[in-house]
Amino acid sequence: MCTEMNLQTLFQDFNPSKFVVHSCLLVFTALLALKLDGAITWSYWAVFTPIWVWKFLVVLGATVGTYVWWQYPHFRLEGEAYIHYKAMLISLAIHLILLMFELLVCDQLSLKRHVWILVFIPIIFISIVSIAICIWCVRHDRSYELELFCAVNILQFIFLALKLDEFINWSWEVVFVPLWILMCLSLVGVLYSIIFAGMLLRTAEANVQQRRSSFHAALAYTFTVIPILVFLVLLTNKLDDGMQLSYTVVASPLFVGFATLIVMSFSSKGGNKWWFGIRKDFCQFLLSVFPLLQEYANIAYNNNINRGSNVVPTEPPVTQEPYRDEDTKKVKESKNHKNQKKNEAMKPVVPVTSIDMPD
Repeated sequence: MCTEMNLQTLFQDFNPSKFVVHSCLLVFTALLALKLDGAITWSYWAVFTPIWVWKFLVVLGATVGTYVWWQYPHFRLEGEAYIHYKAMLISLAIHLILLMFELLVCDQLSLKRHVWILVFIPIIFISIVSIAICIWCVRHDRSYELELFCAVNILQFIFLALKLDEFINWSWEVVFVPLWILMCLSLVGVLYSIIFAGMLLRTAEANVQQRRSSFHAALAYTFTVIPILVFLVLLTNKLDDGMQLSYTVVASPLFVGFATLIVMSFSSKGGNKWWFGIRKDFCQFLLSVFPLLQEYANIAYNNNINRGSNVVPTEPPVTQEPYRDEDTKKVKESKNHKNQKKNEAMKPVVPVTSIDMPD
Protein backbone atom coordinates (compact mmCIF):
# COMPACT_ATOMS: atom_id res chain seq x y z
CA MET A 1 0.00 0.00 0.00
CA CYS A 2 1.41 3.36 -1.03
CA THR A 3 -0.02 6.69 -0.01
CA GLU A 4 1.42 10.02 -1.12
CA MET A 5 0.27 13.48 -0.13
CA ASN A 6 1.53 16.82 -1.38
CA LEU A 7 -0.46 19.84 -0.22
CA GLN A 8 0.80 22.10 -2.98
CA THR A 9 -0.11 19.57 -5.69
CA LEU A 10 -3.54 19.16 -4.12
CA PHE A 11 -4.41 22.87 -4.20
CA GLN A 12 -2.50 24.19 -7.22
CA ASP A 13 -5.34 23.15 -9.59
CA PHE A 14 -8.13 23.71 -7.06
CA ASN A 15 -11.17 25.67 -8.28
CA PRO A 16 -12.88 27.18 -5.20
CA SER A 17 -15.88 28.46 -7.16
CA LYS A 18 -16.88 25.02 -8.40
CA PHE A 19 -16.26 23.55 -4.95
CA VAL A 20 -18.64 26.05 -3.31
CA VAL A 21 -21.36 25.68 -5.96
CA HIS A 22 -21.40 21.89 -6.02
CA SER A 23 -21.20 21.60 -2.24
CA CYS A 24 -24.17 23.94 -1.80
CA LEU A 25 -26.17 22.07 -4.43
CA LEU A 26 -25.41 18.76 -2.73
CA VAL A 27 -26.67 20.00 0.65
CA PHE A 28 -29.70 21.69 -0.94
CA THR A 29 -30.70 18.53 -2.81
CA ALA A 30 -30.52 16.48 0.38
CA LEU A 31 -32.60 19.02 2.35
CA LEU A 32 -35.22 19.33 -0.40
CA ALA A 33 -35.59 15.54 -0.66
CA LEU A 34 -36.05 15.28 3.11
CA LYS A 35 -38.60 18.11 3.01
CA LEU A 36 -40.63 16.45 0.24
CA ASP A 37 -40.58 13.17 2.18
CA GLY A 38 -41.80 14.92 5.34
CA ALA A 39 -38.70 13.88 7.28
CA ILE A 40 -38.08 17.50 8.26
CA THR A 41 -40.67 20.21 8.91
CA TRP A 42 -38.54 23.19 8.02
CA SER A 43 -39.94 25.97 5.88
CA TYR A 44 -38.79 26.23 2.29
CA TRP A 45 -36.89 29.39 3.20
CA ALA A 46 -34.76 27.29 5.56
CA VAL A 47 -34.41 24.45 3.04
CA PHE A 48 -33.01 26.96 0.53
CA THR A 49 -30.29 28.04 3.00
CA PRO A 50 -27.42 26.49 0.94
CA ILE A 51 -28.65 28.46 -2.07
CA TRP A 52 -28.68 31.68 -0.05
CA VAL A 53 -25.13 30.95 1.17
CA TRP A 54 -23.99 30.41 -2.43
CA LYS A 55 -25.48 33.71 -3.60
CA PHE A 56 -24.17 35.58 -0.54
CA LEU A 57 -20.63 34.44 -1.31
CA VAL A 58 -21.05 35.53 -4.94
CA VAL A 59 -22.24 39.02 -3.99
CA LEU A 60 -19.59 39.38 -1.29
CA GLY A 61 -16.81 38.20 -3.61
CA ALA A 62 -17.86 40.58 -6.38
CA THR A 63 -18.17 43.49 -3.91
CA VAL A 64 -14.68 42.96 -2.52
CA GLY A 65 -13.26 42.48 -6.01
CA THR A 66 -14.88 45.72 -7.20
CA TYR A 67 -13.51 47.59 -4.17
CA VAL A 68 -9.99 46.36 -4.91
CA TRP A 69 -10.44 47.26 -8.60
CA TRP A 70 -11.32 50.89 -7.89
CA GLN A 71 -9.13 51.35 -4.79
CA TYR A 72 -5.90 50.14 -6.43
CA PRO A 73 -5.85 51.31 -10.09
CA HIS A 74 -2.37 49.86 -10.74
CA PHE A 75 -3.82 46.35 -10.32
CA ARG A 76 -5.74 46.88 -13.58
CA LEU A 77 -2.50 46.58 -15.54
CA GLU A 78 -1.86 43.00 -14.43
CA GLY A 79 -2.17 40.71 -17.44
CA GLU A 80 -5.81 40.15 -18.49
CA ALA A 81 -7.25 42.05 -15.55
CA TYR A 82 -9.96 43.75 -17.62
CA ILE A 83 -11.23 40.46 -19.03
CA HIS A 84 -11.26 38.83 -15.59
CA TYR A 85 -13.12 41.78 -14.09
CA LYS A 86 -15.71 41.88 -16.89
CA ALA A 87 -16.24 38.12 -16.54
CA MET A 88 -16.82 38.59 -12.81
CA LEU A 89 -19.42 41.30 -13.43
CA ILE A 90 -21.20 39.15 -16.03
CA SER A 91 -21.26 36.22 -13.61
CA LEU A 92 -22.59 38.51 -10.87
CA ALA A 93 -25.45 39.67 -13.12
CA ILE A 94 -26.35 36.07 -13.99
CA HIS A 95 -26.36 35.07 -10.33
CA LEU A 96 -28.52 38.02 -9.31
CA ILE A 97 -31.16 37.13 -11.92
CA LEU A 98 -30.90 33.50 -10.83
CA LEU A 99 -31.41 34.66 -7.23
CA MET A 100 -34.63 36.39 -8.32
CA PHE A 101 -35.83 33.09 -9.81
CA GLU A 102 -34.98 31.19 -6.63
CA LEU A 103 -36.80 33.73 -4.46
CA LEU A 104 -39.90 33.38 -6.62
CA VAL A 105 -39.70 29.57 -6.48
CA CYS A 106 -39.37 29.61 -2.70
CA ASP A 107 -42.30 32.02 -2.35
CA GLN A 108 -44.44 29.96 -4.73
CA LEU A 109 -43.72 26.74 -2.84
CA SER A 110 -44.56 28.43 0.45
CA LEU A 111 -47.63 30.52 -0.43
CA LYS A 112 -48.67 29.44 -3.96
CA ARG A 113 -49.78 32.93 -4.92
CA HIS A 114 -48.16 33.14 -8.37
CA VAL A 115 -48.37 31.25 -11.61
CA TRP A 116 -45.34 29.19 -12.53
CA ILE A 117 -44.89 30.94 -15.87
CA LEU A 118 -44.23 34.18 -13.98
CA VAL A 119 -41.79 32.36 -11.70
CA PHE A 120 -39.82 30.96 -14.66
CA ILE A 121 -39.49 34.30 -16.48
CA PRO A 122 -36.06 35.15 -14.91
CA ILE A 123 -34.55 31.75 -15.74
CA ILE A 124 -35.90 31.92 -19.31
CA PHE A 125 -34.38 35.40 -19.66
CA ILE A 126 -31.05 34.01 -18.39
CA SER A 127 -31.23 31.22 -20.97
CA ILE A 128 -31.67 33.71 -23.81
CA VAL A 129 -28.89 36.03 -22.62
CA SER A 130 -26.57 33.08 -21.94
CA ILE A 131 -26.27 32.39 -25.67
CA ALA A 132 -24.51 35.73 -26.19
CA ILE A 133 -22.47 35.24 -23.01
CA CYS A 134 -21.24 31.85 -24.22
CA ILE A 135 -20.03 33.44 -27.46
CA TRP A 136 -18.19 36.14 -25.49
CA CYS A 137 -16.60 33.52 -23.21
CA VAL A 138 -15.38 31.47 -26.18
CA ARG A 139 -13.78 34.53 -27.74
CA HIS A 140 -11.97 35.42 -24.50
CA ASP A 141 -11.18 31.87 -23.37
CA ARG A 142 -13.37 31.98 -20.27
CA SER A 143 -15.36 29.19 -18.62
CA TYR A 144 -19.14 29.22 -19.18
CA GLU A 145 -20.60 26.08 -17.62
CA LEU A 146 -23.57 27.72 -15.87
CA GLU A 147 -24.38 29.83 -18.93
CA LEU A 148 -24.16 26.79 -21.21
CA PHE A 149 -26.45 24.80 -18.91
CA CYS A 150 -29.08 27.55 -19.02
CA ALA A 151 -28.75 28.07 -22.79
CA VAL A 152 -29.29 24.41 -23.73
CA ASN A 153 -32.24 23.98 -21.33
CA ILE A 154 -34.39 26.94 -22.37
CA LEU A 155 -37.01 24.65 -23.93
CA GLN A 156 -37.01 22.47 -20.81
CA PHE A 157 -37.76 25.46 -18.58
CA ILE A 158 -40.71 26.44 -20.78
CA PHE A 159 -42.12 22.90 -20.67
CA LEU A 160 -41.80 22.78 -16.88
CA ALA A 161 -43.65 26.07 -16.43
CA LEU A 162 -46.48 24.99 -18.74
CA LYS A 163 -46.74 21.57 -17.05
CA LEU A 164 -46.83 22.98 -13.52
CA ASP A 165 -49.57 25.44 -14.53
CA GLU A 166 -51.45 22.57 -16.21
CA PHE A 167 -51.57 24.32 -19.58
CA ILE A 168 -50.39 21.03 -21.06
CA ASN A 169 -51.44 17.59 -19.87
CA TRP A 170 -48.44 15.70 -21.18
CA SER A 171 -46.83 12.99 -19.11
CA TRP A 172 -43.61 13.84 -17.36
CA GLU A 173 -41.80 11.48 -19.68
CA VAL A 174 -42.75 13.75 -22.59
CA VAL A 175 -42.07 16.94 -20.63
CA PHE A 176 -38.50 15.79 -20.02
CA VAL A 177 -37.82 15.20 -23.74
CA PRO A 178 -35.24 18.07 -23.94
CA LEU A 179 -33.39 16.49 -21.03
CA TRP A 180 -33.52 13.06 -22.67
CA ILE A 181 -31.90 14.52 -25.78
CA LEU A 182 -29.23 16.23 -23.70
CA MET A 183 -28.53 13.03 -21.76
CA CYS A 184 -28.16 11.05 -25.01
CA LEU A 185 -25.53 13.53 -26.22
CA SER A 186 -23.80 13.33 -22.85
CA LEU A 187 -23.74 9.52 -23.06
CA VAL A 188 -22.07 9.80 -26.46
CA GLY A 189 -19.43 12.02 -24.87
CA VAL A 190 -18.91 9.52 -22.04
CA LEU A 191 -18.54 6.66 -24.51
CA TYR A 192 -16.02 8.67 -26.50
CA SER A 193 -13.97 9.46 -23.38
CA ILE A 194 -13.91 5.78 -22.39
CA ILE A 195 -12.78 4.70 -25.88
CA PHE A 196 -10.14 7.43 -25.98
CA ALA A 197 -8.81 6.42 -22.55
CA GLY A 198 -8.65 2.76 -23.66
CA MET A 199 -6.73 3.72 -26.80
CA LEU A 200 -4.20 5.74 -24.81
CA LEU A 201 -3.68 2.84 -22.41
CA ARG A 202 -2.73 0.63 -25.36
CA THR A 203 -0.59 3.26 -27.09
CA ALA A 204 3.12 2.95 -26.38
CA GLU A 205 3.86 6.55 -27.44
CA ALA A 206 1.57 8.05 -24.77
CA ASN A 207 3.29 8.98 -21.53
CA VAL A 208 2.07 8.12 -18.06
CA GLN A 209 0.61 11.59 -17.42
CA GLN A 210 -1.55 11.47 -20.56
CA ARG A 211 -2.86 8.01 -19.72
CA ARG A 212 -3.65 9.00 -16.16
CA SER A 213 -5.43 12.21 -17.21
CA SER A 214 -7.58 10.48 -19.82
CA PHE A 215 -8.47 7.68 -17.40
CA HIS A 216 -9.47 10.13 -14.65
CA ALA A 217 -11.52 12.19 -17.13
CA ALA A 218 -13.40 9.12 -18.37
CA LEU A 219 -14.04 7.99 -14.81
CA ALA A 220 -15.29 11.44 -13.76
CA TYR A 221 -17.63 11.79 -16.74
CA THR A 222 -19.03 8.33 -16.13
CA PHE A 223 -19.77 8.99 -12.45
CA THR A 224 -21.37 12.33 -13.36
CA VAL A 225 -23.58 11.52 -16.35
CA ILE A 226 -24.77 8.03 -15.38
CA PRO A 227 -26.11 9.07 -11.92
CA ILE A 228 -27.98 12.02 -13.47
CA LEU A 229 -29.56 9.68 -16.03
CA VAL A 230 -30.59 7.23 -13.29
CA PHE A 231 -32.07 10.09 -11.26
CA LEU A 232 -34.07 11.30 -14.25
CA VAL A 233 -35.47 7.81 -14.88
CA LEU A 234 -36.45 7.36 -11.22
CA LEU A 235 -38.04 10.81 -11.01
CA THR A 236 -40.07 10.24 -14.18
CA ASN A 237 -41.37 6.90 -12.94
CA LYS A 238 -42.29 8.37 -9.56
CA LEU A 239 -44.17 11.35 -11.04
CA ASP A 240 -45.95 9.36 -13.76
CA ASP A 241 -46.53 5.95 -12.22
CA GLY A 242 -46.40 6.80 -8.52
CA MET A 243 -43.49 4.44 -7.84
CA GLN A 244 -43.21 3.67 -4.14
CA LEU A 245 -39.86 5.28 -3.57
CA SER A 246 -39.04 8.20 -1.32
CA TYR A 247 -37.61 11.36 -2.80
CA THR A 248 -34.43 10.72 -0.84
CA VAL A 249 -33.92 7.43 -2.67
CA VAL A 250 -34.79 9.05 -5.99
CA ALA A 251 -32.26 11.84 -5.40
CA SER A 252 -29.51 9.50 -4.15
CA PRO A 253 -27.87 9.21 -7.61
CA LEU A 254 -27.53 12.98 -7.61
CA PHE A 255 -25.48 12.73 -4.43
CA VAL A 256 -22.98 10.56 -6.30
CA GLY A 257 -22.87 13.03 -9.19
CA PHE A 258 -22.34 16.06 -6.95
CA ALA A 259 -19.70 14.21 -4.93
CA THR A 260 -17.85 13.47 -8.17
CA LEU A 261 -18.06 17.12 -9.20
CA ILE A 262 -16.70 18.18 -5.81
CA VAL A 263 -13.72 15.85 -6.23
CA MET A 264 -13.20 17.15 -9.79
CA SER A 265 -13.02 20.72 -8.47
CA PHE A 266 -9.55 19.89 -7.08
CA SER A 267 -8.25 19.41 -10.63
CA SER A 268 -10.40 21.85 -12.60
CA LYS A 269 -7.89 24.73 -12.70
CA GLY A 270 -9.16 28.01 -14.08
CA GLY A 271 -11.40 30.24 -12.04
CA ASN A 272 -11.64 34.03 -11.97
CA LYS A 273 -8.80 35.60 -9.99
CA TRP A 274 -10.77 38.76 -9.20
CA TRP A 275 -13.30 37.16 -6.84
CA PHE A 276 -12.60 38.73 -3.43
CA GLY A 277 -9.77 40.64 -5.17
CA ILE A 278 -7.17 37.92 -4.56
CA ARG A 279 -5.65 38.42 -8.08
CA LYS A 280 -3.76 35.13 -7.94
CA ASP A 281 -4.31 31.40 -7.89
CA PHE A 282 -6.09 30.07 -4.84
CA CYS A 283 -3.06 27.98 -3.81
CA GLN A 284 -0.73 30.99 -3.84
CA PHE A 285 -3.31 33.09 -1.99
CA LEU A 286 -3.79 30.37 0.64
CA LEU A 287 -0.03 30.05 1.21
CA SER A 288 0.36 33.84 1.47
CA VAL A 289 -2.44 34.12 4.05
CA PHE A 290 -1.21 31.12 6.08
CA PRO A 291 2.62 31.14 5.88
CA LEU A 292 2.84 28.05 8.08
CA LEU A 293 1.34 26.00 5.25
CA GLN A 294 4.40 26.71 3.09
CA GLU A 295 6.42 24.31 5.19
CA TYR A 296 3.90 21.50 4.70
CA ALA A 297 3.19 22.38 1.05
CA ASN A 298 6.82 21.66 0.15
CA ILE A 299 6.81 18.23 1.77
CA ALA A 300 5.55 15.09 0.06
CA TYR A 301 4.58 12.28 2.41
CA ASN A 302 5.16 8.79 1.06
CA ASN A 303 4.11 5.86 3.22
CA ASN A 304 5.04 2.45 1.81
CA ILE A 305 3.49 -0.50 3.62
CA ASN A 306 3.79 -4.05 2.34
CA ARG A 307 2.11 -6.43 4.76
CA GLY A 308 2.67 -10.16 4.63
CA SER A 309 5.94 -9.99 2.70
CA ASN A 310 9.48 -8.77 3.20
CA VAL A 311 10.11 -5.21 2.17
CA VAL A 312 12.88 -5.05 -0.41
CA PRO A 313 14.90 -1.85 -0.11
CA THR A 314 15.09 0.11 -3.28
CA GLU A 315 18.40 1.22 -4.72
CA PRO A 316 19.25 4.90 -4.50
CA PRO A 317 18.91 6.96 -7.65
CA VAL A 318 21.89 7.32 -9.91
CA THR A 319 22.29 11.00 -9.21
CA GLN A 320 22.70 11.29 -5.46
CA GLU A 321 24.07 14.20 -3.47
CA PRO A 322 27.44 12.58 -2.48
CA TYR A 323 28.36 12.00 -6.12
CA ARG A 324 27.66 15.48 -7.36
CA ASP A 325 31.06 16.90 -6.35
CA GLU A 326 32.96 14.08 -8.07
CA ASP A 327 30.89 14.44 -11.23
CA THR A 328 31.47 18.18 -11.22
CA LYS A 329 35.24 17.68 -10.97
CA LYS A 330 35.21 15.26 -13.90
CA VAL A 331 33.23 17.71 -16.01
CA LYS A 332 35.63 20.53 -15.15
CA GLU A 333 38.72 18.39 -15.94
CA SER A 334 37.20 17.39 -19.26
CA LYS A 335 36.47 21.02 -20.14
CA ASN A 336 40.01 22.11 -19.14
CA HIS A 337 41.48 19.32 -21.27
CA LYS A 338 39.41 20.38 -24.27
CA ASN A 339 40.35 24.05 -23.79
CA GLN A 340 44.03 23.13 -23.56
CA LYS A 341 43.83 21.21 -26.82
CA LYS A 342 41.98 24.09 -28.45
CA ASN A 343 44.65 26.60 -27.34
CA GLU A 344 47.43 24.39 -28.63
CA ALA A 345 45.69 24.08 -31.99
CA MET A 346 45.31 27.86 -32.24
CA LYS A 347 49.07 28.55 -31.69
CA PRO A 348 50.92 29.74 -34.83
CA VAL A 349 53.24 27.21 -36.46
CA VAL A 350 56.82 28.56 -36.74
CA PRO A 351 59.34 26.76 -38.97
CA VAL A 352 62.35 25.29 -37.19
CA THR A 353 65.52 27.31 -37.91
CA SER A 354 68.89 25.63 -37.53
CA ILE A 355 71.83 27.91 -36.71
CA ASP A 356 75.21 26.39 -37.52
CA MET A 357 77.89 27.16 -35.06
CA PRO A 358 81.28 28.28 -36.53
CA ASP A 359 84.10 25.84 -36.38
